[in-house]
Amino acid sequence: MGWHGESLVGFDLETTGTEPLESRIVTAAVVEVRGGEVVERRLWLADPGIRIPDQATAIHGISNERASADGRPAREVADEVADVLVGHWAKGVPVVAYNAAFDLTLLSAELARHGLPALGDRLAAHTGEQGIGPVVDPLTIDRAVDRYRRGKRTLEAVCVEYGVELAGAHEASADALAAVRVAIAIAERHPTIAGLALPELHQEQVRWYADWAVGFQEFLRKKGTADAVIDPAWPLRAPGPPPARS
Repeated sequence: MGWHGESLVGFDLETTGTEPLESRIVTAAVVEVRGGEVVERRLWLADPGIRIPDQATAIHGISNERASADGRPAREVADEVADVLVGHWAKGVPVVAYNAAFDLTLLSAELARHGLPALGDRLAAHTGEQGIGPVVDPLTIDRAVDRYRRGKRTLEAVCVEYGVELAGAHEASADALAAVRVAIAIAERHPTIAGLALPELHQEQVRWYADWAVGFQEFLRKKGTADAVIDPAWPLRAPGPPPARS
């Protein structure tokens, strides 16, 4: 059957912005799926500690008033989400995240911002090994297996391509579940992906993402953005200066 027939854990964040080293968590979801069906769903609402821009609220629907009134401290949310993800990795269960480099980098920046242990350090405490994972990123895999397909690569567009229902886009739980189902659909369409062991798939995604980043950077520079830089690191972007505390 392959990895896609086993337990998979979807992960998604809705945030204050689009820059993962600066933006903050607003909502988070971790959804465990077996056989394509949800067996556990965990949701968090955070008070990000900064104002949620109107354009972000327009996407995910969480206002400053709601986050302040009902959200838990961002430090607690980031700590709990990290522990949940690491708990699954320690059991060998892959975390599925659409555009994983964004969500995992943002979570890692939040941990650093609040002086909390990093994802890799938490996992090393369980396994004694360095790094994180396994991670499955349907976006990175889709770019590799269907490189020349025209059109957008948003989660909504890729759900249409693979026949996956997405009920409530930009709601963390719905997006996390859709990411898992897209990953399964890709594996079912592409037997070579389904046949990879999880460690192999993880390492292939490291290479595929780096190749994409180099190509996209060249494209942007040819189009006139001479100083464009696309970080090739996956599933965590290369760390910058320590995030400032809010």
